[in-house]
Formats: sequence, C-alpha cells, structure tokens
Amino acid sequence: MAHPKHKISKQRRNKRRTHDKVFEPTLTTCPNCGAAVRYHHICPECGYYRGRIIIEKPTA
Repeated sequence: MAHPKHKISKQRRNKRRTHDKVFEPTLTTCPNCGAAVRYHHICPECGYYRGRIIIEKPTA
C-alpha cells in the first residue's frame, strides 16, 4: 500500500479540489414561450433556438 512521504497541507489539498464542485446551470427565459432554458440550448417546450424553429413540436 502506498503511503505519502510528506504531509499534504490543507491549502494544497483544497487547491486540487477546486474543480470538484457542483454548479447550477445558468438559465434564461425563452423569448418565444417564456419557459426556463439553459444558455445556448434549444427550448424543450417550443423547439426554438435564437428565433428559429429547430425541432417541430406537435401542437395540442
């Protein structure tokens, strides 16, 4: 079993772990239907992206 030769300081350990965080995606409102949409993604409700229809959604 491997054992460390030197103690890893808390600061060095925490620097290594800075990228292991969980973050909430940035949301915006769809200008077409008003639903919450992630940036640079197609709206799951209406299928629009940047003012153009990308996915045809059936109208009910």
